[in-house]
Amino acid sequence: MYSRRKRPAVGHSSTCYLRERWATPDGDFIDLDWLAVPPTDTLLVMFHGLEGSSSSHYALAFADYARQRGFNYVVPHFRGCSGEINLAPRAYHSGDYEEIGWVLQGLRQKHAGRILAVGVSLGGNALLRWAEEAGSQAGHVVDAVASISAPVDLAASGRAIGRGLNRQVYSRMFLASMKPKALLKLQQHPGLFNAQAMRDADDLYAFDNIFTAPLHGFKNTDDYWARASAKPQLACIQVPTLVVNAKNDPFVPASSLPQAVNVGSFVTLWQPRHGGHVGFARGNPPGHLRALPEQVGGWLDTQGIPHG
Repeated sequence: MYSRRKRPAVGHSSTCYLRERWATPDGDFIDLDWLAVPPTDTLLVMFHGLEGSSSSHYALAFADYARQRGFNYVVPHFRGCSGEINLAPRAYHSGDYEEIGWVLQGLRQKHAGRILAVGVSLGGNALLRWAEEAGSQAGHVVDAVASISAPVDLAASGRAIGRGLNRQVYSRMFLASMKPKALLKLQQHPGLFNAQAMRDADDLYAFDNIFTAPLHGFKNTDDYWARASAKPQLACIQVPTLVVNAKNDPFVPASSLPQAVNVGSFVTLWQPRHGGHVGFARGNPPGHLRALPEQVGGWLDTQGIPHG
């Protein structure tokens, strides 16, 4: 089912991961990077964002937090994000709650103690969608979840990243990574989509229309963004949940953020004025990111009781 090997985190010499590979039910694989620490009662799970990995700045910040708190820590990679192209004619997406559920169920089988799950950006929205779909069963798998900078209204975030400076900088940055991966997927599975249309795609809306939506069972981008957004079903969540969004996030407009009337008693909203997109730096510029895992991790740590 899996293999393990030591793997240092890129750009962060103090963090060393053990990589574990799981075979998926559809004949593919995912890679999970575990912090190399002795087993403990609490497992902190990090679901990364768009084109992220265990070496993303926020993943490393949470790894440091987990080490200091004496938690086990694991970063499951979405398909194709661990440095090796995946095998199946699919990738990952913002509403990939079935994949989240499969991973969490596998982790629950391995770990008898507390499981605390945090998702960042795309991973945060997907984690929220899992909690919504799982309903009352979510608490049998995890003790608490948190999302950070999740685009819970994908249409609003899609519009924000598709215009102005965001389009010129961030859309280009994401597409520079995503389009080559998609074209590699086309080599694996000829005829999967139109190659020239992919080469011509100049924003995430077009990319999702050509690739993400049809490969994952959605009619088009609009259908994908509507059905994958977590905001409409936040009231369905029945496990302790923290939803963190800065009001100055360039990708997640403040006007699109959920309000108290959109959520139930299990959901806590934290919407600070500053923090940007997965920033929340403290101290003198450029600042440090320790405050984010300390505050989010601290909230998670107060939830639930050990299963053992």
